[in-house]
Amino acid sequence: MKRERLDFLADNPLYTKRFAYFVGRRCRGATIKEVAEELALDWHTVKALDQQYMEAQLKRAGTPGPQVIGVDEIAIRKGHTYRIVVSDLVRGRPIWFGGQDRSEASMSQFYGWLGKRKSSRIRLAVMDMWKPFRLATKAQAPQAAILFDKFHVMRHLGEALDAVRKSEYARLAGRQRRYIKGQKYTLLSRKENLTLDGKKALKTLLAANKRLNTAYVLKESFGQLWSYQREGWARRFFENWRASLKWQRLKPYEKFAEMIDRHWDGIAAHCRPENKVSLGFVEGLNNKIRVIQRRAYGLRNENYLRLKILTCMLPAL
Repeated sequence: MKRERLDFLADNPLYTKRFAYFVGRRCRGATIKEVAEELALDWHTVKALDQQYMEAQLKRAGTPGPQVIGVDEIAIRKGHTYRIVVSDLVRGRPIWFGGQDRSEASMSQFYGWLGKRKSSRIRLAVMDMWKPFRLATKAQAPQAAILFDKFHVMRHLGEALDAVRKSEYARLAGRQRRYIKGQKYTLLSRKENLTLDGKKALKTLLAANKRLNTAYVLKESFGQLWSYQREGWARRFFENWRASLKWQRLKPYEKFAEMIDRHWDGIAAHCRPENKVSLGFVEGLNNKIRVIQRRAYGLRNENYLRLKILTCMLPAL
Protein backbone atom coordinates (compact mmCIF):
# COMPACT_ATOMS: atom_id res chain seq x y z
CA MET A 1 0.00 0.00 0.00
CA LYS A 2 1.30 3.43 -0.93
CA ARG A 3 0.23 6.89 0.27
CA GLU A 4 0.79 9.98 -1.80
CA ARG A 5 1.14 13.39 -0.19
CA LEU A 6 -0.85 16.03 -2.08
CA ASP A 7 0.32 19.60 -1.45
CA PHE A 8 -3.10 21.11 -1.99
CA LEU A 9 -4.64 19.15 0.91
CA ALA A 10 -4.84 20.48 4.46
CA ASP A 11 -3.59 18.52 7.48
CA ASN A 12 -7.13 17.19 7.65
CA PRO A 13 -7.30 15.39 4.25
CA LEU A 14 -11.04 15.98 3.96
CA TYR A 15 -10.37 19.65 3.14
CA THR A 16 -8.09 21.53 0.78
CA LYS A 17 -5.42 23.93 2.00
CA ARG A 18 -7.20 26.80 0.25
CA PHE A 19 -10.37 26.06 2.23
CA ALA A 20 -8.34 25.84 5.46
CA TYR A 21 -6.88 29.28 4.75
CA PHE A 22 -10.38 30.63 4.09
CA VAL A 23 -11.51 29.31 7.49
CA GLY A 24 -8.42 30.84 9.11
CA ARG A 25 -9.11 34.26 7.59
CA ARG A 26 -12.71 34.12 8.85
CA CYS A 27 -11.51 33.21 12.36
CA ARG A 28 -9.39 36.39 12.49
CA GLY A 29 -12.56 38.44 12.92
CA ALA A 30 -15.11 35.96 14.27
CA THR A 31 -15.41 33.26 16.91
CA ILE A 32 -14.98 29.56 16.15
CA LYS A 33 -18.66 28.99 16.93
CA GLU A 34 -19.81 31.62 14.43
CA VAL A 35 -17.57 30.25 11.66
CA ALA A 36 -18.70 26.67 12.39
CA GLU A 37 -22.36 27.69 12.11
CA GLU A 38 -21.73 29.67 8.93
CA LEU A 39 -19.89 26.85 7.14
CA ALA A 40 -21.87 23.94 8.69
CA LEU A 41 -18.72 22.41 10.19
CA ASP A 42 -17.91 20.85 13.53
CA TRP A 43 -16.46 23.21 16.14
CA HIS A 44 -13.31 21.10 16.55
CA THR A 45 -12.78 20.97 12.77
CA VAL A 46 -12.85 24.78 12.52
CA LYS A 47 -10.38 25.08 15.40
CA ALA A 48 -7.98 22.58 13.79
CA LEU A 49 -8.12 24.38 10.43
CA ASP A 50 -7.57 27.72 12.15
CA GLN A 51 -4.50 26.35 13.95
CA GLN A 52 -3.07 25.11 10.64
CA TYR A 53 -3.62 28.55 9.13
CA MET A 54 -1.85 30.35 12.01
CA GLU A 55 1.09 27.92 11.93
CA ALA A 56 1.45 28.65 8.20
CA GLN A 57 1.45 32.37 8.99
CA LEU A 58 4.30 31.93 11.49
CA LYS A 59 6.25 29.79 9.04
CA ARG A 60 5.98 32.45 6.36
CA ALA A 61 6.98 35.23 8.82
CA GLY A 62 10.28 33.44 9.49
CA THR A 63 12.55 33.32 12.52
CA PRO A 64 12.73 36.70 14.30
CA GLY A 65 15.99 38.53 14.93
CA PRO A 66 14.86 41.67 16.83
CA GLN A 67 16.97 44.73 17.59
CA VAL A 68 14.34 46.57 19.66
CA ILE A 69 12.00 44.54 21.89
CA GLY A 70 8.99 45.41 24.02
CA VAL A 71 8.32 43.29 27.12
CA ASP A 72 5.01 43.04 28.97
CA GLU A 73 2.91 40.49 30.83
CA ILE A 74 -0.73 39.48 30.39
CA ALA A 75 -3.11 37.67 32.73
CA ILE A 76 -4.46 34.50 31.09
CA ARG A 77 -6.89 33.68 33.89
CA LYS A 78 -7.90 34.75 37.39
CA GLY A 79 -5.58 34.18 40.31
CA HIS A 80 -2.55 36.19 39.11
CA THR A 81 -1.64 33.70 36.38
CA TYR A 82 0.65 35.59 34.01
CA ARG A 83 2.48 34.94 30.77
CA ILE A 84 5.14 37.15 29.18
CA VAL A 85 4.72 38.64 25.70
CA VAL A 86 7.78 39.95 23.84
CA SER A 87 7.36 42.05 20.67
CA ASP A 88 9.64 43.21 17.88
CA LEU A 89 8.99 46.97 17.94
CA VAL A 90 10.76 47.61 14.61
CA ARG A 91 8.64 45.14 12.65
CA GLY A 92 5.60 45.73 14.83
CA ARG A 93 4.64 42.17 15.79
CA PRO A 94 4.75 39.89 18.85
CA ILE A 95 7.45 37.22 18.56
CA TRP A 96 7.30 35.22 21.83
CA PHE A 97 4.65 34.14 24.32
CA GLY A 98 5.62 31.97 27.27
CA GLY A 99 6.96 31.52 30.77
CA GLN A 100 5.14 30.24 33.84
CA ASP A 101 4.78 33.63 35.51
CA ARG A 102 6.45 37.05 35.34
CA SER A 103 9.63 36.03 37.18
CA GLU A 104 13.25 36.45 36.14
CA ALA A 105 13.46 32.74 35.28
CA SER A 106 10.48 33.02 32.92
CA MET A 107 11.97 36.09 31.24
CA SER A 108 15.26 34.22 30.81
CA GLN A 109 13.39 31.56 28.84
CA PHE A 110 12.87 34.10 26.06
CA TYR A 111 16.59 34.78 25.72
CA GLY A 112 17.26 31.04 25.79
CA TRP A 113 14.74 30.56 22.98
CA LEU A 114 16.26 33.43 21.00
CA GLY A 115 19.83 32.21 21.43
CA LYS A 116 23.03 33.99 22.48
CA ARG A 117 23.89 35.24 19.00
CA LYS A 118 20.55 36.96 18.40
CA SER A 119 20.29 38.14 22.01
CA SER A 120 23.61 39.96 21.56
CA ARG A 121 22.05 41.97 18.68
CA ILE A 122 19.32 43.52 20.84
CA ARG A 123 20.17 47.18 21.36
CA LEU A 124 17.04 48.38 23.23
CA ALA A 125 14.50 46.73 25.55
CA VAL A 126 11.28 48.63 26.39
CA MET A 127 9.52 47.45 29.57
CA ASP A 128 7.78 48.57 32.71
CA MET A 129 9.65 48.99 36.00
CA TRP A 130 9.21 45.35 37.02
CA LYS A 131 12.55 44.29 38.53
CA PRO A 132 12.71 40.64 37.27
CA PHE A 133 12.44 41.77 33.63
CA ARG A 134 15.25 44.23 34.15
CA LEU A 135 17.53 41.73 35.89
CA ALA A 136 17.00 39.04 33.25
CA THR A 137 17.75 41.50 30.43
CA LYS A 138 20.94 42.75 32.08
CA ALA A 139 22.11 39.18 32.61
CA GLN A 140 21.22 37.76 29.17
CA ALA A 141 21.61 40.86 26.94
CA PRO A 142 23.94 43.25 28.83
CA GLN A 143 24.60 45.39 25.74
CA ALA A 144 20.90 46.38 25.47
CA ALA A 145 19.77 49.73 26.83
CA ILE A 146 16.68 49.54 29.06
CA LEU A 147 13.89 52.02 28.42
CA PHE A 148 10.92 52.28 30.78
CA ASP A 149 7.58 52.57 29.05
CA LYS A 150 6.10 56.07 29.33
CA PHE A 151 2.54 54.72 29.65
CA HIS A 152 3.43 52.61 32.70
CA VAL A 153 5.22 55.54 34.34
CA MET A 154 2.21 57.81 33.81
CA ARG A 155 -0.07 55.09 35.16
CA HIS A 156 1.86 55.18 38.43
CA LEU A 157 1.42 58.95 38.52
CA GLY A 158 -2.31 58.52 37.87
CA GLU A 159 -2.50 56.12 40.82
CA ALA A 160 -0.78 58.74 42.99
CA LEU A 161 -3.34 61.34 41.92
CA ASP A 162 -6.19 58.94 42.72
CA ALA A 163 -4.67 58.33 46.17
CA VAL A 164 -4.74 62.10 46.78
CA ARG A 165 -8.39 62.19 45.65
CA LYS A 166 -9.31 59.42 48.09
CA SER A 167 -7.51 61.11 50.99
CA GLU A 168 -9.31 64.38 50.27
CA TYR A 169 -12.66 62.61 50.14
CA ALA A 170 -11.93 60.99 53.51
CA ARG A 171 -10.76 64.30 55.01
CA LEU A 172 -13.81 66.32 54.00
CA ALA A 173 -17.39 65.88 55.19
CA GLY A 174 -20.89 66.85 54.21
CA ARG A 175 -21.53 69.09 51.20
CA GLN A 176 -17.82 69.57 50.47
CA ARG A 177 -17.60 65.96 49.29
CA ARG A 178 -20.05 66.39 46.43
CA TYR A 179 -17.42 67.94 44.14
CA ILE A 180 -15.10 64.93 44.53
CA LYS A 181 -17.57 62.04 44.46
CA GLY A 182 -17.66 60.24 41.10
CA GLN A 183 -14.89 62.34 39.52
CA LYS A 184 -12.11 59.71 39.45
CA TYR A 185 -11.91 59.37 35.67
CA THR A 186 -12.45 63.09 35.15
CA LEU A 187 -9.22 63.71 37.06
CA LEU A 188 -7.27 60.88 35.42
CA SER A 189 -8.22 61.80 31.83
CA ARG A 190 -6.32 64.34 29.79
CA LYS A 191 -8.19 67.62 29.55
CA GLU A 192 -8.39 67.57 25.75
CA ASN A 193 -10.06 64.13 25.88
CA LEU A 194 -12.90 65.27 28.15
CA THR A 195 -16.39 66.13 26.93
CA LEU A 196 -17.84 69.58 27.54
CA ASP A 197 -19.63 68.36 30.69
CA GLY A 198 -16.41 66.70 31.86
CA LYS A 199 -14.45 69.92 31.44
CA LYS A 200 -17.09 71.84 33.43
CA ALA A 201 -16.99 69.24 36.23
CA LEU A 202 -13.17 69.35 36.28
CA LYS A 203 -13.14 73.16 36.47
CA THR A 204 -15.62 73.12 39.37
CA LEU A 205 -13.66 70.41 41.22
CA LEU A 206 -10.29 72.16 40.89
CA ALA A 207 -11.78 75.48 42.00
CA ALA A 208 -13.31 73.84 45.08
CA ASN A 209 -10.27 71.90 46.29
CA LYS A 210 -6.83 73.52 46.35
CA ARG A 211 -4.85 70.32 47.04
CA LEU A 212 -6.48 68.43 44.16
CA ASN A 213 -5.84 71.43 41.92
CA THR A 214 -2.13 71.33 42.80
CA ALA A 215 -1.95 67.56 42.26
CA TYR A 216 -3.70 67.82 38.89
CA VAL A 217 -1.40 70.59 37.65
CA LEU A 218 1.67 68.59 38.72
CA LYS A 219 0.35 65.50 36.93
CA GLU A 220 -0.26 67.40 33.69
CA SER A 221 3.13 69.13 33.78
CA PHE A 222 5.09 65.90 34.36
CA GLY A 223 4.47 64.79 30.77
CA GLN A 224 6.94 67.48 29.65
CA LEU A 225 9.76 65.20 30.86
CA TRP A 226 9.63 63.17 27.61
CA SER A 227 10.10 66.19 25.38
CA TYR A 228 13.77 66.82 26.27
CA GLN A 229 16.58 65.82 23.92
CA ARG A 230 19.34 65.90 26.55
CA GLU A 231 19.52 64.02 29.82
CA GLY A 232 20.87 67.04 31.72
CA TRP A 233 17.85 69.17 30.86
CA ALA A 234 15.48 66.31 31.68
CA ARG A 235 17.13 65.86 35.07
CA ARG A 236 16.90 69.58 35.80
CA PHE A 237 13.18 69.54 34.97
CA PHE A 238 12.62 66.55 37.25
CA GLU A 239 14.51 68.13 40.15
CA ASN A 240 12.45 71.32 39.78
CA TRP A 241 9.25 69.23 39.62
CA ARG A 242 10.22 67.33 42.77
CA ALA A 243 11.17 70.57 44.54
CA SER A 244 7.66 71.92 43.87
CA LEU A 245 6.27 69.11 46.07
CA LYS A 246 7.78 70.73 49.16
CA TRP A 247 5.16 71.91 51.67
CA GLN A 248 2.35 70.50 49.51
CA ARG A 249 1.70 67.46 51.78
CA LEU A 250 1.24 65.12 48.81
CA LYS A 251 2.71 61.87 50.17
CA PRO A 252 1.72 59.72 47.14
CA TYR A 253 3.54 62.17 44.86
CA GLU A 254 6.64 62.09 47.06
CA LYS A 255 6.69 58.26 46.82
CA PHE A 256 6.28 58.53 43.04
CA ALA A 257 9.23 60.96 42.83
CA GLU A 258 11.39 58.55 44.86
CA MET A 259 10.46 55.72 42.48
CA ILE A 260 11.43 57.83 39.44
CA ASP A 261 14.74 58.71 41.08
CA ARG A 262 15.52 55.02 41.69
CA HIS A 263 14.76 54.14 38.06
CA TRP A 264 16.25 57.24 36.47
CA ASP A 265 18.53 55.43 34.00
CA GLY A 266 15.54 53.83 32.26
CA ILE A 267 13.71 57.17 32.19
CA ALA A 268 16.68 59.15 30.87
CA ALA A 269 17.10 56.71 27.98
CA HIS A 270 14.18 58.52 26.30
CA CYS A 271 16.48 61.48 25.64
CA ARG A 272 18.82 59.60 23.30
CA PRO A 273 17.87 59.93 19.59
CA GLU A 274 18.57 56.25 18.83
CA ASN A 275 15.94 55.26 21.42
CA LYS A 276 13.04 57.07 19.76
CA VAL A 277 10.66 54.18 19.09
CA SER A 278 6.89 53.83 19.00
CA LEU A 279 5.95 53.17 22.63
CA GLY A 280 2.24 52.84 21.89
CA PHE A 281 2.64 49.45 20.21
CA VAL A 282 2.90 47.46 23.46
CA GLU A 283 -0.25 49.08 24.88
CA GLY A 284 -2.08 48.59 21.58
CA LEU A 285 -1.08 44.91 21.57
CA ASN A 286 -2.38 44.51 25.12
CA ASN A 287 -5.75 45.92 24.06
CA LYS A 288 -5.83 43.55 21.07
CA ILE A 289 -5.08 40.56 23.32
CA ARG A 290 -7.87 41.56 25.69
CA VAL A 291 -10.27 41.73 22.73
CA ILE A 292 -9.21 38.22 21.64
CA GLN A 293 -9.78 36.87 25.17
CA ARG A 294 -13.09 38.67 25.64
CA ARG A 295 -14.41 37.56 22.24
CA ALA A 296 -13.87 33.91 23.22
CA TYR A 297 -14.90 34.46 26.89
CA GLY A 298 -11.40 33.25 27.79
CA LEU A 299 -9.24 30.73 25.93
CA ARG A 300 -8.51 27.56 27.91
CA ASN A 301 -6.11 26.09 25.34
CA GLU A 302 -2.88 27.98 26.00
CA ASN A 303 -1.21 26.91 22.75
CA TYR A 304 -4.20 28.24 20.78
CA LEU A 305 -3.97 31.53 22.67
CA ARG A 306 -0.24 31.67 21.89
CA LEU A 307 -0.93 31.24 18.16
CA LYS A 308 -3.65 33.91 18.26
CA ILE A 309 -1.30 36.41 19.92
CA LEU A 310 1.72 35.71 17.71
CA THR A 311 -0.31 36.03 14.48
CA CYS A 312 -2.64 38.91 15.36
CA MET A 313 -0.33 41.45 13.67
CA LEU A 314 0.74 39.29 10.71
CA PRO A 315 -0.78 39.81 7.24
CA ALA A 316 -3.47 37.40 6.11
CA LEU A 317 -2.47 34.51 3.84
